Amino acid sequence: MPNIASAKKRVRVTKTKTLRNKMIKSNLKTVLKNAKVAIENKDSMSKDALRLAVKKLDKAVAKGIIHKNKAANKKSKLQLAFNLSK
Repeated sequence: MPNIASAKKRVRVTKTKTLRNKMIKSNLKTVLKNAKVAIENKDSMSKDALRLAVKKLDKAVAKGIIHKNKAANKKSKLQLAFNLSK
């Protein structure tokens, strides 16, 4: 346990940021899964699901949750699956 005030604050801040990052990452995984299922089922809402997934990936990159290349790879795979499902 830290004794210095600034170290105590770092523990609090880290805990808060960890929860925020976990929430964003969990939501991102859910959106990606929903988009993947919608594309595989050739659902009429698959275009909207793809758009939402791309938006969430871009936001996660902007907040530093995931790396930009990982997001680019995921977007590319989703777009490819969407194009092949038409």
